[in-house]
Amino acid sequence: MVHAMKTGIHPEYREVVFQDVTTDFSFLTRSTIPSKETVKWEDGNEYPLVKVDISSASHPFYTGKNKIIDTGGRVDKFRQRYAKK
Repeated sequence: MVHAMKTGIHPEYREVVFQDVTTDFSFLTRSTIPSKETVKWEDGNEYPLVKVDISSASHPFYTGKNKIIDTGGRVDKFRQRYAKK
């Protein structure tokens, strides 16, 4: 017995460019993630663009460098909350 997937309920699986905003490293892969931005890739085609705060190009596990990337101000909020009074 063969079961077919339901139509109209699955997101589109397509090629997408992910860009690390801290290092400007980009890579082309496939994903269902939605995006309103596009970018022209090395092959001359235009693809949806998804910007990320961290990737293998900036993560300490892959780079061997310990670097704090605080895009939401969480470190400052923590220091203010637990600062000695």
